[in-house]
Amino acid sequence: MSADESNVNIRYEPFKEIVIMEQTCFKTPEDMARFTSVIAGGKLAGLYWAEGVVFLYFPLPPSNTTVAKMLVENGKVYWTFVGYALMPKYEATIETKEKMIVPVINISSNPLLSKVARWLKEQK
Repeated sequence: MSADESNVNIRYEPFKEIVIMEQTCFKTPEDMARFTSVIAGGKLAGLYWAEGVVFLYFPLPPSNTTVAKMLVENGKVYWTFVGYALMPKYEATIETKEKMIVPVINISSNPLLSKVARWLKEQK
């Protein structure tokens, strides 16, 4: 290890707040998968799963000064849209009646996204 490497400080600093600007609860995981396929324009897109909820989110990119400042100074991030559905048991894919197959990623090990999933479940 070089002297430069030994002087590097690494720390974990999670977001302090996630602001969800718009949310939609779908009746079924299949409806959620159908929506995901449509917005992805036929490209492969995946969903997240934790705490019995399957979901997808769109963060507001910190491309303007105000959003970047909120992120850096306050640890606040904005999600412009969250779509979700209750899905008590994790499954690696959701297949719709139209034979669309959407992958689902189990992110239960992520404390922040698990907390979001619990919050979404309370909104139902």
